[in-house]
Amino acid sequence: MLKLIILLVALSFSLTALIPQNIPLSLYIHMPWCVRKCPYCDFNSHAVPDGKLSLDLEQEYLQALVEDFKTQIEFAQGREIHSVFIGGGTPSLISAQGYQWLFSQLKALLPFEQDCEITLEANPGTVEHDPFASYLAAGINRLSIGVQSFNTEHLKKLGRIHSNDDAVSAIRNAREAGFQRVNVDLMHGLPEQTLEQALYDLKLAVENGATHISWYQLTIEPNTVFFRTQPILPVDDVLEAIQEQGEQYLKASGFINYEVSAWRKEQPSAHNLNYWQFGDYLAIGAGAHGKVTQTDGVYRYQKTRLPKDYLAKVPAEHLQFKRIEDVEMPFEFMMNALRLNDGVVAELYTERTGLNLEDLNERISPLKQRHLMVNDATRLSCTAQGHIFLNSVLEAFL
Repeated sequence: MLKLIILLVALSFSLTALIPQNIPLSLYIHMPWCVRKCPYCDFNSHAVPDGKLSLDLEQEYLQALVEDFKTQIEFAQGREIHSVFIGGGTPSLISAQGYQWLFSQLKALLPFEQDCEITLEANPGTVEHDPFASYLAAGINRLSIGVQSFNTEHLKKLGRIHSNDDAVSAIRNAREAGFQRVNVDLMHGLPEQTLEQALYDLKLAVENGATHISWYQLTIEPNTVFFRTQPILPVDDVLEAIQEQGEQYLKASGFINYEVSAWRKEQPSAHNLNYWQFGDYLAIGAGAHGKVTQTDGVYRYQKTRLPKDYLAKVPAEHLQFKRIEDVEMPFEFMMNALRLNDGVVAELYTERTGLNLEDLNERISPLKQRHLMVNDATRLSCTAQGHIFLNSVLEAFL
């Protein structure tokens, strides 16, 4: 069925000179369950009864992931898996033994690169399912801990189930278990948050062993509790002070800001870097989104959203497949690439889209003249000013 869809779409468009084998291929795995839905969360997550996933449901879902993966092998075009990211929901609700079994099944179908980065999202309130050392032994080599804040009152407002002590212990325990790479997710601009509180959150993450920090401002998304209740957020002057002084503190602490909200002391996240460089990624799990390059074009797809529907359907019925039209490609590419502080080499545009970069000169030249993009023919990158007004820059490519 999928091959027929691709064929029908291809008949309407000219073929492009795309070589999928030159593009890294990652894998995203979605675990849709969590203990409790947070009021700011618009991700595909669903609370489990009693906050615990049954062994039967875990095994049924893991088997479904393998069957789902089998339907996507043809997209690999001979490539190995470059990186894996397990997101959710709360992936740490799944046992380490479950992940070990899953990886063995997936690798038997499609090899992983030798140094494949495998990241697991974990929440401080749920890591008691298995010790961190067990996840490390299962093959996971990078953790992303969803702290969001170390302030107990802010955690309550955010609907988080962990405490300040839980968060600190989770980071320390992860490092002591042997994880060399530990990302900490932190939000700022929280309801009624002060400058001092925001900076203290950063301080605790840094001092307790985070090697990578994803630091981003809370945004109120539709279809969330916060959208309906509209909490009181800090005023613009406070938000600007948090951003400015937070960046100063992270730089002084040895962190490098390589993407809009990503700060690192160690190597960048290989998985996210592949997203931002318009690489390919397979996707398995309820509601998971994927992107694959074929010789005739670039395609996005997504899976059935609700876990019960995902488990009830055969894998071929999960797929909702759409070609990225040539007219959409400039925005799709730049929306990712320009998030990187150093941007990307210019030749990547043609390699990843099959389109001629010169066709964008009329859009790029004014941005360079306004000092919003760097005046360098070998790179596609925003200036410091351009990063401040990134949304305006991206509008030029719509």
